Amino acid sequence: MPLGAGNEVGRSCLLMKFKGKTIMLDCGIHPAYTGLNALPFFDELEDPSSIDLLLVSHFHLDHIAALPYFLEKTTFKGRVFMTHPTKAIYKMLLTDYIRISNIAIEDMLFDEQDLTKSMDKIEQINFHQELEHAGVKFWCYNAGHVLGAAMFMVEIAGVKVLYTGDFSRQEDRHLMAAEIPELCPDVLVVESTYGVQIHEPRKERESRFCGTIHNIVKRGGRCLIPVFALGRAQELLLILEEYWASHSDLKNVPIYYASTLGKKCMTVYQTYISMMNEKIRQQAPISNPFVFSHIQDLTTIEEFKDTGPCVVMASPGMLQSGLSRQLFELWCQSKKNGVMIPGYCVEGTLAKTILSEPGEVQTMDGRLVPLNMSVHYISFSAHTDFVGTSTFIDKLSPPNVILVHGEKNEMNRLQQSLLNRYEGKKIEILTPRNCQTVKLQFKGQKTAKAVGNIAAGGPQHLARMSGLLVQKDYQYTLVDPVDLHTYTKLQTSEVTQTLSVPYQDKWDTLKYQLEQMFDDVKDSTFDDKLALQVHDSLYVVCTSSTAVTLEWVANPVLDMLSDSIVSIIFQINANPASYSVEKQKPRDDVDVEKLALVEKHLAAHYGNVTVDNEKKTITINLDGTEAVYKLSSNSVSCADEQFKEQIEDLLKYVHGAVFPIKGNRENKPNVT
Repeated sequence: MPLGAGNEVGRSCLLMKFKGKTIMLDCGIHPAYTGLNALPFFDELEDPSSIDLLLVSHFHLDHIAALPYFLEKTTFKGRVFMTHPTKAIYKMLLTDYIRISNIAIEDMLFDEQDLTKSMDKIEQINFHQELEHAGVKFWCYNAGHVLGAAMFMVEIAGVKVLYTGDFSRQEDRHLMAAEIPELCPDVLVVESTYGVQIHEPRKERESRFCGTIHNIVKRGGRCLIPVFALGRAQELLLILEEYWASHSDLKNVPIYYASTLGKKCMTVYQTYISMMNEKIRQQAPISNPFVFSHIQDLTTIEEFKDTGPCVVMASPGMLQSGLSRQLFELWCQSKKNGVMIPGYCVEGTLAKTILSEPGEVQTMDGRLVPLNMSVHYISFSAHTDFVGTSTFIDKLSPPNVILVHGEKNEMNRLQQSLLNRYEGKKIEILTPRNCQTVKLQFKGQKTAKAVGNIAAGGPQHLARMSGLLVQKDYQYTLVDPVDLHTYTKLQTSEVTQTLSVPYQDKWDTLKYQLEQMFDDVKDSTFDDKLALQVHDSLYVVCTSSTAVTLEWVANPVLDMLSDSIVSIIFQINANPASYSVEKQKPRDDVDVEKLALVEKHLAAHYGNVTVDNEKKTITINLDGTEAVYKLSSNSVSCADEQFKEQIEDLLKYVHGAVFPIKGNRENKPNVT
C-alpha cells in the first residue's frame, strides 16, 4: 500500500505485509507541501511498532526527509537500513533542510536533536550484502540514480519483491547504470516518473545545455541553474568544467556553485569514488575529478558580487525557498537573464509553474513581478525513461508490476503502453493510489533440505527419509537427531521420569503379574535396591515395604508401558488375594489354557485339528495338507507356503490375547 508516491511524485513511502512481516520502503516528504501535510499518510498505519524493517533507497528529500519524524515521534521500533553514502549525506542534507525551511517553528516536523537521535538507529548495508531480520532476507543493487542509491530485493518465505526506488539505466559522467538483478522477482515495484517519455541522447542533451548557457552569458545575462545540492549538481559541474576548459572566450565568466551543503558533501563523493563509474575511478589516482578549476563556491547571497554575466548553480532544485529562490526573484525581470531547469519538477512547485512561462510570478513576500527572463528545460534527471523501464521489465519478466512515483496521467499512459507491450503474457500491471491496498496471492512450495547423516548416501528415488524437521523462519531442514547441534542451534536432551506408586504386597506377586503381561522381565538392581527391568528400558524398584518406584527415559512408548505397569499395581492393591502367587496356576496349566484358546480358533476355521498337551502343539489337517503350530516358539511349520500364510494371518488376531507384550511390539507369529 502506498502511503505516498501513489499517483504522485513526492513523499515516497510504501508499506508491504506478508506472512506476518511488515516492511516500509522509503520515508520521504512532498516538496510542494509544508508541515504535516508534507508527510506520507502515516495515519493509515494501525501500529508503527509492528513494522519490522524500514529500507531507504537514497538521500533525496522525497525519499528520506520524513525519517527523523518517523523514528523519533512515532512508536516505530524496527530496524532501519541504507547504504553508507546515503547515511553519510543524510544528516548534512536534513540539517540544511531545517536551516532553509521557510516555515514557523511550530510547523517544523523535527529539529536537529531529533535528527541526531535518528542517526544512532540507522544501520548500513553494502551493495549485494545479504542480511536477514525477523525471517526477512534483503539485499540491494546499485540503482544509478545518485551516489549510494539502492534497489532493494526483499524475500519472505521464498517470495521476492524488488523495489527500484529512483533508478536510471543510463551511465552518465560519474555514475554507473542501474544493475539488472540475476533473480526474477515475483513483484516489481518500479518508478514511473517519466511515464512513456524517452530521454534525449546524452551527447545531444549536453550540447544543447552548454550551448543555451553560452548564449545567455554571451548576451550579458545571468544564468540560474536550480539544482538539488547533491545528485545532478555533480553531473552538471563536470559538464560545465569540461565546456569552460575548451572555450577560452568564457574564461572571464564565473561559475558559482552556491551550496554550503554541496561543498561539505563533496568530501563524501571523494570518499566513495569506488562506487562510481570506471572513468571516474581511473581518473581519481591521477587527479581528483571533483576539484574544479573554473567553478567557485558561493556560501551566501551577501558575498555574491553581481557585476556581470555569470552562471550560478544553486539549491533547492524546485525553487521552493533558499538561495535559488532569492536569485530567481532578483533576476527574473530582465530579458537578458535565463533560468535552466535541468530535471523533473513536481506539481505545485515554482519550478513547475514557470515551465509554462506565465507573465507574472509571485515572490515569497506575496508580490507579483513580471517574468521576463528566458526559461529553458533540458532534463538531466537520473530517472529511467520508457525505454529503460520497458527493457528492465523485459529482462526480469516479473509476473506482477506495481507502478509508483509518477503523476497520474504519466503513470496511466505507462500502464497502458506496458499492457500493450505484454499483451498475451501473464503479467499484471497495477497503479495504486495513495492508501489503496494491493492484494497479491502467492502459493509457495515448501521444501526441506536434508543435511548431515541423512544426506550422506545421496538422494534415492522414492526412498523414505526419517529425521527431525526443523523450521527456522521460512526454511525447513531435515536432520538426524545426532546432527541437531551441528546444523542448528538446538540441542538434544533426555527427560528421565520417576514415579512413586504405593505397593504393600509381595514382590514375587508383582514380578509374576508383570511376566504374564510382558515377555521381557528381568531381575535387576537399581542404586543397590531390588528391581525388575522391563524390556531393558524401564525399572521397577522396590524402594520400601510400602511403595515401588518406576523410572524411565520419557518417550511415547515407554510412557504407555509405565501406564500399563501402574495399572497392574493398582489392580493388585485393590484385590491382593486374587493376585496371590500361591493362587496362580502352574505354568503348564497356563500353557494348556493358551493352547486350548488357539485350538478353538483354528478348529473354527479348519475343523480337523489335533492337540498334544505334552508337546504343546496343534496339528491342522486340511485335505491331506498338514501344518503344525508350536506354542513354545509361537511358530507354524508347513510344506505348503500358501497354507502357512493363511494360518499366520489367523494367528495374528489371536496372538495379542494369548502372549505377553513383546519389547519390539511386533505381534506377528514367527513362520518357519
